[in-house]
Amino acid sequence: MTSQTVRPTGRVAVPDAGRARHAWRMREMIYGQLRSRAIGAMAELGLADVLGSGALTAAELAERVGADRALLSRLLRALASFEILYLERREGREEFSLTPLGETLRSDVPGSALPTALLVAATVAPAWERLTQVVRTGRASFPEVFGQDFFSHLGDDTRLRRIFDRSQETGLALELEGLLGAVDFTGPLRVVDIGGGDGALITGLLADRPELRGTLVDLAAALPPAALRLTGAGLADRCELREGNFFEALPAGADRYVLRHVLHDWDDDSCVAILRNCRAAMGPDARLVLIDHLSAADPTDDAGEGSSGQWGGLMDLYMMSLFDGGRERTREETEALLREAGLTALRVTRLPGGTGVIEARGTLGGGPR
Repeated sequence: MTSQTVRPTGRVAVPDAGRARHAWRMREMIYGQLRSRAIGAMAELGLADVLGSGALTAAELAERVGADRALLSRLLRALASFEILYLERREGREEFSLTPLGETLRSDVPGSALPTALLVAATVAPAWERLTQVVRTGRASFPEVFGQDFFSHLGDDTRLRRIFDRSQETGLALELEGLLGAVDFTGPLRVVDIGGGDGALITGLLADRPELRGTLVDLAAALPPAALRLTGAGLADRCELREGNFFEALPAGADRYVLRHVLHDWDDDSCVAILRNCRAAMGPDARLVLIDHLSAADPTDDAGEGSSGQWGGLMDLYMMSLFDGGRERTREETEALLREAGLTALRVTRLPGGTGVIEARGTLGGGPR
């Protein structure tokens, strides 16, 4: 804190109307973490599922979720001011119900935001609080806060791993239709889902394209949940599960290799190593499908329908807090990594929310350098 921020300066300087508006907006942004925390509390209390059956008072909600009635009432009023809840006053009663925005926190709706809210509340937000230290030291804060890296932490907590996988699945629900429209998955193709986790992506692809066959490659811990998902969807006979990782040799001879939200966890050198392994497995007609958030070089650039330039900035801060070297990249930065790995981007499609789909092939006349 600098001395000029605490030293009295004599007369109070009154801003004009324009400066005052900006000053109020800045204060709202400063307190933005409280908005996130309030949503996290709503998620952890399960309020959206309880309100899914209809409007209730704070007292009725407090009894159902096990909370202090007076303080819950204040949380509910704050959520109403954020347009997450409706507040109706009639006959001396305050009743709360879900707005369309609040409905996204129900556990049973497609594309639910509930798992993401739970993940942030439980394990991500504490790492954000050390952002100044991250910027000063160049090191992610998550390992210092929790004593281990992010994925090791997930591996030691079965419940948290399920929340993470569910968050990935509900995010996929927002992307799958756009992905199927952006990339040609028609015909008797073999698709390799690299780092496919619990199988949400490969299940979605196989279910939509009956002629596809799949291979999912991931660490041993991911394979039983993937097998369970594929069996439940009646697709186990069309998908092979292989233990492995993207830093090792990958199954050769497939038609499509898919990396979804993988590269943003890693530094540039690691990304090039992953992409080179993909290139080594690909035949001349194979395609790599890279699905990742593409940040805008300029925050005012168009980042895709339903998005804003702020989204790339927010996600980049998220990644730098969790992973050393993790980052969101621009289209130009991502294509540079592809070129270094011996790959050439054929087309780039922006999906709603700022996610990009890059389809690439091996560079003609040579492999990875």
